[in-house]
Formats: sequence, structure tokens, C-alpha cells
Amino acid sequence: MKEILTPDATIRTLKRMTHEIIEKHETLDDLILVGIQKKGVPLAEKIAFFLQEFTGQTVPVFALDITPFRDDIKDKSLLKNDIETEGKRIILIDDVLYTGRSVRAALDALMIPGRPASINLAILVDRGHREIPIRPDFIGKNIPTSRHENIIVNTESFSVFLDE
Repeated sequence: MKEILTPDATIRTLKRMTHEIIEKHETLDDLILVGIQKKGVPLAEKIAFFLQEFTGQTVPVFALDITPFRDDIKDKSLLKNDIETEGKRIILIDDVLYTGRSVRAALDALMIPGRPASINLAILVDRGHREIPIRPDFIGKNIPTSRHENIIVNTESFSVFLDE
């Protein structure tokens, strides 16, 4: 495995993304961060920490389990989401964007409890190879890969690796 983002580089990247979020939103009122479980959650928490540090405002963080919303899961009996989304401006956060199917499932999940005012997508690593038309609003790093390569994000150390 080859390290492509050191912990320091990842933290700098998350700080830059946080500044971009601040610049895009006139106010942080009604803004919530939603991390896709598992690795999107610690990234959302880190961005919330930086939002607090940079603006003094606390932004709520929620974890979203997209498992029942995946298009390869046939049992839809568990479709529920307890995050109050009605009228909220949502930043959906995940570690790696690949085919776009996880993000599509997350969008479906976020629509169940209500209609958000807006949803923006923040991704630490965009590796390409989209199968559906999903485009992030905030990108930490673009890393073109082949389909047989993998991007691995260690959310404990905040390192990012390319596994060839």
C-alpha cells in the first residue's frame, strides 16, 4: 500500500474543505452534517470541530446507515431514518466517492423524514468511475484510479492509502 495523504495532509485538506463550506453558506443556522456510516461519520465530526473552531458555531452531526437503501438489497422493510431533515441544509459527508451508489442510497434515506432545503456532498477522495450522475460540491482530493485499485481511509490516523 502506498500512502497518498499523510495525517497532516488529510487534516489540512479537511480544514480547507471546512473553509469552503463556510464560504458557500452565509450562515450555519439550519445546517447539519450527516456522515455516511462508517467512515463518513468521523470525517463529519472533524469538520464540525473545525466549524466550531473557525466560526464559534456548533453544527450538529448525525450518522446515517444507508444499508437498507442500497440498490442491491431487496428487503426494504427496514426503510427508516430518524434524522430530522425538513427544511435543513445538509452537508452529506463520506470518505471515498466511487460509483456514486452509496451517495444515491444516502439521498434516498435523507428524503424519508422530510424535504431538506438543500443537500451538498463533501467527499475526502474522489476516485472517479461514476455509474450514476453524482458530483460532489466539496472535494478533498481527486485521485484517479483504475477499477482494480482501492482507496483506503484510516479514520483513526486520518491517513489515506492507495492499494494496488
